Amino acid sequence: MELLGRMTPEEFRESNKIPVVLILENIRSGLNVGSLFRTADAFLLKGIFCVGYTPTPPHREVLKSALGATETVEWEHRDETLPLIQELKAAGFKCFSVEQATNSIELRSCNYSGPMALILGNEVDGVDQATIAASDGVIEIAQHGTKHSLNVAVAGGIVLYEIFGKLRS
Repeated sequence: MELLGRMTPEEFRESNKIPVVLILENIRSGLNVGSLFRTADAFLLKGIFCVGYTPTPPHREVLKSALGATETVEWEHRDETLPLIQELKAAGFKCFSVEQATNSIELRSCNYSGPMALILGNEVDGVDQATIAASDGVIEIAQHGTKHSLNVAVAGGIVLYEIFGKLRS
């Protein structure tokens, strides 16, 4: 890690994070959750909330794909999304669902400023409709092929890459 110029886990914990948290709502796959932990580490996210039945560390699949990121990224488990959204909004966060929905904002057109929570949903059903309704907006990734969805970990990576670039510039 030293040769790559990477932080130690201790340095990571003490580093300045971007003011973004992920809310993982009822994601089934521990491998997807672990991948999102690694992405959160890569982009210096403030933390992750695993909601509902989303697997949490030390779930075997989460640890397998997180490759140690569960030791650096702060995380919490919550039973329900709506009270968490209310709590985050009261703390000054804007909450955005990442989903395909009416009146969504294309990812590259979003104005990224201030603390924000990004909500990623179930691999089959997406973000719950009540969660979308409670969100400040919906971010959509433009897609041009024959499929109309992306793997949740891939979608999270795309959105975080875009936001990280704009917040760090």
